[in-house]
Amino acid sequence: MSKLPIIQPEQSYTFADYFKLNYDSDEILGYFGYGFQPQSLSLPKSERTLERLENLKARLEESLPYVSLTSETARREFLIAPVLMELIHYTQVRVKVEYPLIINDQLKGVIDYYLQSKEQLLIIEAKNADLQRGFTQLGVELIAVDQWSPTDNPTLYGAVSIGNIWQFGILKRPQKQVLQDINLYRVPADLEDLLRILIAILENSN
Repeated sequence: MSKLPIIQPEQSYTFADYFKLNYDSDEILGYFGYGFQPQSLSLPKSERTLERLENLKARLEESLPYVSLTSETARREFLIAPVLMELIHYTQVRVKVEYPLIINDQLKGVIDYYLQSKEQLLIIEAKNADLQRGFTQLGVELIAVDQWSPTDNPTLYGAVSIGNIWQFGILKRPQKQVLQDINLYRVPADLEDLLRILIAILENSN
């Protein structure tokens, strides 16, 4: 008996629909002709002075014990938004929230955060839970951005975050390969490393 296709060619899918599918990342991304590999990524890190880092970390440590983080909205507003506001301070990056993108009936939807600098772009997918399924959705979004092709950079960067944990991924465009970083960055414990990576990504073209 032949195996049923994981994605129905005649059916319409949004990015969020791929989060709901009960299939592994390699199967879903493979449907679009892209490889998938988890590995330890050597991500760039900025060496610049982060003069406001300690203030942000202190504010997060002070407020988080009093915030209920049971919804995606709460995680966005109290954990992700402060990090992105700090990123704007250091890079003057343009942040587009809930950015719509339509490639075709199976690659369409809303990207939670679309960050565009002069040198690079970065997309961020926010979730309330389940990093792995969130990464699958991020991978599909990276594929959509690759096919849209707003940049000539050979590497596209993305991250999935449940607020207190971040995970990065990259899409190697010539190889059509999505790589998932096996390293996780916690907020506020790993805030400095997280910010240095985010800043470096947006200030580098490769």
